[in-house]
Amino acid sequence: MGPESLQGLAEIQGKEAPESVETEMEDILTISQYDDENEWEDVPDHETASAISYAIRDILQDCAQYRSRRDKRTWQQRVRNLDANWRPLMPQVVQAYLRWKHATPLEPTEYDFDIDVLNVYSNARTAHIKCSADQTTAEALVLHGYLGTTPIATSLAISFETLELFRCVRLFKASFSTEAFTKLIPYRRFYRTLIADAFDIYISILRNVECQVMQELGRDSPDWRALNGCPPCTYRLSDEDLPVFDRIICLDGNNSLKRMAPTGGRANGDPRVFDSDYILPREFVNQFAHEVKSRQQQKKPDVPDDESTAAPEELPPEEAPLGAELMEGDPTDGVPDGINPCASNWKAAAAESNKRMWGIFDETGIFACCCRHGLILWFVDMVRSSELAKYPIAIIKKILMSMPERVLIGYDIGCTFDETISRSSIGPEFKASGSRFCVNAFHGYSHAYNCQVRYHPNVIKGAGLEDLKTLERVFGDSNELTPVTRYCSPYRWHMFCHLFFRQRDAEKYTNLGLMLYNNYVQVLEIINSQMPVLEEAMCSLGITSEDLVAFNSEECKYFSTLKDEDPANLQLVAYVEVLQELRKTSDKLTAVSRRFYDRAATAGGKSGVNLTFMDPTSGPTNYDADLSATRKLETSRRYLRERVAQLTAEVNAMEVSLNISTRWQPGDSQYNDIVKYISERRDQHALGKLQRLVIQRLFELHKLNISRTGYKARTYIAKSLQRRCQAIRNAVNAYHAAARELSPPRENDIREKPWAKPVVREAMRLANCIACACKEIENANRELRRLHTSIRDKEILFGAVLDDLKRRAVPLAGAVKDYIRHRRAANARNMAYIQRTYDLPGFTGTRAPSVHAGAPLPALLRPSYLEGLVSTEVSAVAQDEVLDEQDLIDDNDVGGEVTAIIQYLVLS
Repeated sequence: MGPESLQGLAEIQGKEAPESVETEMEDILTISQYDDENEWEDVPDHETASAISYAIRDILQDCAQYRSRRDKRTWQQRVRNLDANWRPLMPQVVQAYLRWKHATPLEPTEYDFDIDVLNVYSNARTAHIKCSADQTTAEALVLHGYLGTTPIATSLAISFETLELFRCVRLFKASFSTEAFTKLIPYRRFYRTLIADAFDIYISILRNVECQVMQELGRDSPDWRALNGCPPCTYRLSDEDLPVFDRIICLDGNNSLKRMAPTGGRANGDPRVFDSDYILPREFVNQFAHEVKSRQQQKKPDVPDDESTAAPEELPPEEAPLGAELMEGDPTDGVPDGINPCASNWKAAAAESNKRMWGIFDETGIFACCCRHGLILWFVDMVRSSELAKYPIAIIKKILMSMPERVLIGYDIGCTFDETISRSSIGPEFKASGSRFCVNAFHGYSHAYNCQVRYHPNVIKGAGLEDLKTLERVFGDSNELTPVTRYCSPYRWHMFCHLFFRQRDAEKYTNLGLMLYNNYVQVLEIINSQMPVLEEAMCSLGITSEDLVAFNSEECKYFSTLKDEDPANLQLVAYVEVLQELRKTSDKLTAVSRRFYDRAATAGGKSGVNLTFMDPTSGPTNYDADLSATRKLETSRRYLRERVAQLTAEVNAMEVSLNISTRWQPGDSQYNDIVKYISERRDQHALGKLQRLVIQRLFELHKLNISRTGYKARTYIAKSLQRRCQAIRNAVNAYHAAARELSPPRENDIREKPWAKPVVREAMRLANCIACACKEIENANRELRRLHTSIRDKEILFGAVLDDLKRRAVPLAGAVKDYIRHRRAANARNMAYIQRTYDLPGFTGTRAPSVHAGAPLPALLRPSYLEGLVSTEVSAVAQDEVLDEQDLIDDNDVGGEVTAIIQYLVLS
């Protein structure tokens, strides 16, 4: 303030005016003008910097010292303390969340405070919180829509809207990480940890609310989700025909969801355990750990992918795993000793060479189980191992405990695992249930023919058109979790898996009506298009449907009675092959020796060899080339002599072993029989190799067209197909060469049988496809009616529960309303597709719901909110159909051709 302002203020206050600061400054400046300049001295430039630094040091020493306390706690201690502090507050926090979520007005409070907040929907950095005397800080924050990063003495809170946004993004983009979400707000590195911890607590709050909602709806019994989550599978009706199998289930393992183990011998820093009804505990799985012993001597198939035929390199004894005889076995190790082609092919595909890397992972993947409609039942952790037998055995035991029904179980190696189960502790219980195994259609053609005629789903009565490839699609979706689960803790690994499968099951439930509608359309198309073709083929061939049934039985009998080669035949084959090689090598030795001896001219008489000189050849003489040729000739003669001696010794040993007194010659009858057998054997092996290579390439082509296959994977598969096509060409040439060596006619030639002719086989395939389609119609009619009845009964239940909650006026009523609102929307979509299925021209089922066999409810449903939703969904579904038809027109022609080839293989 200026002097005049200060004087006026002093007069108002009745005080004396203070002395002006400007006057004091003028006095100082005036005095300095009259100072003696001789009292000052100039400081050199090089000393100025030192003087300034000393002055700054003195100033800093006079200032107060600020110290920060270093946190010496470990991550495990911090997580344990955080969990211990949140646990007793969780009931109050859940109730406060329900009050905030459903707009319960706050009561007047007497304590207020401000706190820093994070909210992506607001620019405010702080929030004013009202708190009463009987409330904790955490509870007061929740009542205002915030969650503290710590339960005690928190300095930062995150809004529930922010955490809900993160949750919703992760539901539909599972690979979205906390680090990426943190960058949506003004990024701070420590925000990542705070948001991750708060998200864990937020998920715990939501799960507590969900448990209370399920309790109000009567769905809190053990394993309720697995037993009742899929109405088409589980909602039995009182007047329906009993199906062949009560449920159809798929089993398979996936090694994409790996999690790194702590390094350096350190323990896991997060001791929390995530409780989920999807996960079977490790203690339960380990009960079956040593029921199947490992058999490392299982033979690997000799099916090279390229022209190279080198056998895989075996591990030396010193690098073999310790205690191999005590190791746990895989699903194929329960069969008796012997060569099993299905088990050998499965072991080869299991990539056992990766066993050395399992030590760096704690969880090497999951082994899961789901129903035919894609809803997950349970899964287990594969702990530092590959796909061991204890994982499917544990899941089968859980199925037998929870659902004592007749179940059809599809598994990649179901043919061999069927025998493994029969030799395990649960074998008698499994047999008593009437359940059985089969292989899925995707892997079916890597199995032997005698396995396909018994275990392929298309030859099993009651399976319909089910291909049992459901888990292949599940794992294709769950691969999105890998970027965020590879280095996380076990608690968060299980939490992310639980959230993912929970959301996926919700989506599958919403699309149950669409799935059944598509199945019905597919079945009607097969019947309408293939039935006239089959009738025309049968008329032209002069056969009946009874003949086709007889052909199928004969084919099944033929492949079921096929036997492996007799070891005695293999010994005779080896003997003849060694004889052929001996004769061939002896002829080479004779030819080489003749070339060497013919160069020297011999003369009769006692004088022996006479030295002669040849006429000079035209042109210069290359002595180095002649010397090299002579040495090569001598080396070849020496090698052939040694090889003949080795083969002769081997032939002598085999003749002693086989008790052959006279060596076989090409003109002998026994020799000719074995030569013919060798030709046929070589032809069959060449044909088998060619078939396996072609099927393998078709599977790669099919995978190339599967959605969610990444660009790098597509590029790699395409290059591999181009590079390995030479292997198929070589296999074709080998087959033609083997076929030319045959001497017809063949004995017991399969091609002479009626059911082996191409036209008859095509008729058999069409008949089998139509029969499966007719069975699929029965399954679809039953499942549609089950779903319709379930939706009607749930609407009755929802209305009764809402009326009860309205009467009681509890805070949980809002959460139950939210759950019912989402469920009604899903049911309305399902009902829209059920109505569309009822309107199909070829629909043969009942167009009305029935009565539940377990707990019958009133058959009449009063008008409800669901009816309005159904009418809205019907118009939305019609618009979706128009868009789907346009998408089908724009499909890739190559993808359609590959899918047609795979379908031909599956249904043949």
